[in-house]
Amino acid sequence: MLTIAGSDSGGGAGIQADLKTMLALGVHGMSVIAAVTAQNSVGVQGYWELPVEAVRAQLDSVLGDIGAQAVKTGMLASPELVAVVAEVLADVDAPVVVDPVGVSKHGDPLLAPEAVHTMTSRLLPVATVVTPNLWEVEQLTSVKVEDEAGLRPAAEAILALGPAWALIKGGHLPGRPVDLLTDGVKEYRFSAERHDNRHTHGTGCTLASAVASYLAMGEDVPGAVAKAKEYVTGAIAHGFPLGAGIGPVDHAWRWR
Repeated sequence: MLTIAGSDSGGGAGIQADLKTMLALGVHGMSVIAAVTAQNSVGVQGYWELPVEAVRAQLDSVLGDIGAQAVKTGMLASPELVAVVAEVLADVDAPVVVDPVGVSKHGDPLLAPEAVHTMTSRLLPVATVVTPNLWEVEQLTSVKVEDEAGLRPAAEAILALGPAWALIKGGHLPGRPVDLLTDGVKEYRFSAERHDNRHTHGTGCTLASAVASYLAMGEDVPGAVAKAKEYVTGAIAHGFPLGAGIGPVDHAWRWR
C-alpha cells in the first residue's frame, strides 16, 4: 500500500501514522513524502512542501517498479502537489482513499486556500473513498453540519464532486459518535463508544490508512470501513500522553 502525505516529526500523524497503521494491519507500506512538517504534541511549528518534481519522481519510482494494491493521500498542501498526485493516480488501477487534510489536530492550516479548488476538481474525482471530518466538509463544499441529520446532505455534497464513496466523520458532533458511509444509494452508519481520552493525534490519518489497508487486502468498501473503525476506536482508547500537549493514538494497541 502506498501513502502520499506529509511527514510528522512528532510521529503521531501523517506518513508516520500511515506506516504504523499498515504494519499493525499486516500490509507492506510504501511512502511518497509531499511535505515535511516541524510538529510536536502542541502544534505545527512550520511546514515545507517538496518540489513537484521530487513528488513525481517518488511516485514514478514506487509505482513503476512495485505498484500498489491501494493508495491513500493525506497532506498535499499546494495546488501544484494536488494536481500532480491527481494526474498520476488517474492512471492507477487500485482503490484510492483521499483524506482531504485541511487542518491539524491543533487547528494549524495544512492546505493552502488556493488548493481547495484543485482538490475538489482534480483529486476527489479519482477517489474511491473520501474521508473528510466536518471542518473539511465545510472547507470543500460550504456545507456546515451541526447534527447527525446533517451527515447525509454533507455526503451528497461530497459525492457531487466525483468520488465513488463518501465517509463523513461525525466524531466532533455531540453525543455518541456516528460516521456515515454512502455511495449515494447504499448507506451505512458506524457508531462507536466515545472514550474520555484527549490523546487523539493522528486519528484521521490512521482511519484513512486502515481503510486503504483493508481495501488492499480485498475487502469491499463497507467491510474495509467497518474493520478500520474497529481498529481506530481501539487506538483512540489506548491513546497516550506524549509531550506537553495532545498525544497520539496507539497504533500497536492490539499487540499490548
